[in-house]
Amino acid sequence: MKKSICEIGKNMFRSDAFEKVRGETKYAADFYKENMLWVGVKRALVPHAKLLKIDFHEAMKVSGIKKILTSKHVKGSNQQGVAQKDQEVLVSNFIKHRGDAIAVVVGESKEAVKKAIDKIVVHIQEISSIFSIEDALDKDAPVINFINSEISKDNILLKGEIKKGNMEEAFANCNEIIEAEFDLPMQEHAFLETETGWAIYSNNILTVTVSTQTPFRDRAEVAEALGIPVDNVRIIAPYCGGAFGGKDGITVQSFLGLAALHFPDTPVKILLEREESFLAGVKRHPAKLYYKLGSDADGTLKALYADIKYDTGPYDHLGGVVMALGIEHAGGPYKIPNTEIKGEVVYTNNPIAGAFRGFGVPQVTAAIEQIIDMLAEKLSLSPIEIRKRNIIKKGDVNSIGVRMLTSVGIDECLNVVENHELWENREQWKKDAGLYKKRGVGIACAIHGIGYGPKVPDIANAKIELTESGKFRVYCGVVDMGQGNIPTYLQIAGNILNQDISAMEPVLPDTDKTLPSGSSSASRTTFTFGNALIKAAKILKKRILEKTADLLMEDNINNLDIIPEKIVHFKSGKEISLSQISKYLSDNERIAVARYRMPVSAEDPTKDEALKLHGIPHYIFSFGVHLAGVEVDTITGNISVKNYLVVSDCGRLINPDIFTQQIHGGVAQGIGYGLFEEMIVKNGKILTEDFSTYILPTALDIPDINSLTVERHESNGPFGLKGVGEVAIDAPLPAIANAICDACGIRINTFPVTSERVIQKLL
Repeated sequence: MKKSICEIGKNMFRSDAFEKVRGETKYAADFYKENMLWVGVKRALVPHAKLLKIDFHEAMKVSGIKKILTSKHVKGSNQQGVAQKDQEVLVSNFIKHRGDAIAVVVGESKEAVKKAIDKIVVHIQEISSIFSIEDALDKDAPVINFINSEISKDNILLKGEIKKGNMEEAFANCNEIIEAEFDLPMQEHAFLETETGWAIYSNNILTVTVSTQTPFRDRAEVAEALGIPVDNVRIIAPYCGGAFGGKDGITVQSFLGLAALHFPDTPVKILLEREESFLAGVKRHPAKLYYKLGSDADGTLKALYADIKYDTGPYDHLGGVVMALGIEHAGGPYKIPNTEIKGEVVYTNNPIAGAFRGFGVPQVTAAIEQIIDMLAEKLSLSPIEIRKRNIIKKGDVNSIGVRMLTSVGIDECLNVVENHELWENREQWKKDAGLYKKRGVGIACAIHGIGYGPKVPDIANAKIELTESGKFRVYCGVVDMGQGNIPTYLQIAGNILNQDISAMEPVLPDTDKTLPSGSSSASRTTFTFGNALIKAAKILKKRILEKTADLLMEDNINNLDIIPEKIVHFKSGKEISLSQISKYLSDNERIAVARYRMPVSAEDPTKDEALKLHGIPHYIFSFGVHLAGVEVDTITGNISVKNYLVVSDCGRLINPDIFTQQIHGGVAQGIGYGLFEEMIVKNGKILTEDFSTYILPTALDIPDINSLTVERHESNGPFGLKGVGEVAIDAPLPAIANAICDACGIRINTFPVTSERVIQKLL
């Protein structure tokens, strides 16, 4: 393959592609050894109860079973969780949902472990359960969450509100007011690789190789929960077979650690079947939203009232942060001078909700983007025109009172959509629908904050090394869960050092080798680590040039530069190979380290310290405008997405192909959220428990997606970049819903929009 220097803004071959295509990449699941023991988990299978006794007498008779471990075997706190340590590794007292872990079974084979799990008898005393947001808020509802033996007064994890202007007076002076309610569903992550990993305890060190987004945070949680020093825990995170937020936190790490501690020098492995992943894994937060929006006669927005409620299940698991992000984004990318936005997130005995791509923003985007269309229809304005009249630009104040001081390109995104043939030719396209078919075109805008927000430090630490062979080794502390950030890091370092991608080697996240750089989440990975890596690569480049200048007795390093595999001296034409110069550098000199902390907003839209701690406000945002063309079969109710356009402002692109892959993936996942993925839960039990009943969109359901960009340079970003990981999933649901309304004149407020719901509305 022809070598070429890494360039920014150019498509570069993904360094991980060949290995993955050939099946050579080793994931956390890809470990087998003759003396390996299997680990399984006995789940509660009841939504709410007091645990009285665990009888594993018959289970221990199963051939091949080595040990059954309960909460009594856990020597540490037995508590885990990101924001609050409110979920037990193994239940000691109260069961709070069907997926709670009761016991860990260790055996010689997977089959023996399964058989033993079935023979464990759990004696319980059932407690009244809560399965809806409304019931959770009832004053007589049983209280679910217990933290450190303290009993909460109610089932509210977190609530808050932000007010701006005088909303009541503004509504009184509005020419048009629209009110609507929306019911957004739970969604399964459906990653290819379920929660899995293996561990070994040897020489007083617990090493856990696991499919995770958060290796350094995992290390701290496992150590505390199991009662071992954090320095004695090592977490290794190989390439991750998908996560989307579902592995942002402990999944199987503590089970593996507990088992390994009881069988020193013996590897132990766990691999959840799909049904258990559905049962125990986290989901997108279901939500109920009430919106009231008012405007002048010309469509200028004047007032917004929003009441947003999320169901987090029985544990926090980032539910408070999800709610805060929902409040911040509830008004969308619009100038609305008078607002009152309320949010609550409540505990129930439903499946656990947690981080999921979009992180609370798809829910509120679904609401604001549909009610904007409803208002436009009332005013006889086109969906684009009402948005153009109200869209934020740099320097404007958003719906929670924060001035947009960083790059804002959504106005240009709207202009691109307005002048695109899919919009300009929409009326003829709709007329060309076949017999018993109706077509419609819908648009939706998206805004998404980048990073953790103002209180939690958003930090990355990069390390890069010149090896003795003359290659550059990039120590990547952030997990690549398929989004392509590791190849992007190599491209960034290769650009600074003028190298071909083949000269760059990655070291995947490993708490013993790489440096803490935060979670693979929040659309932050390339932004924060990329900035740190640029600094580290420049430090190393300067050292190399200075050492070469000393050897050549050159007093100006500007007369030298690094080129592929060597350093060249312009005056004399002399060349020295990188492998040769590495021998003149000490071990410390061959390694450069740099730190970066994302800037935060100085704005103060709320005095509520809890909301600030949970991420309000953000400073840097990505944007997008989506256009969906749908066809509705009026006999069957079937909805087909026929064409799709995305115009995004995510700053300058580093690798356009990887960017486009993220956009396509987000849109596909958003189409599933809007049309297909209905997780049916009754009395806390998931009835759609595998892929035979939980329906995902296939390649036949995803149209060709046309992805265009408005590369509004972000001065804080690496080479002008912003985040892309989440913004693409925020707008597909409302764009499709608006297109369905354009086609059939029906507005369905409960999602997903299944064929049954369409037919019921058309009848």
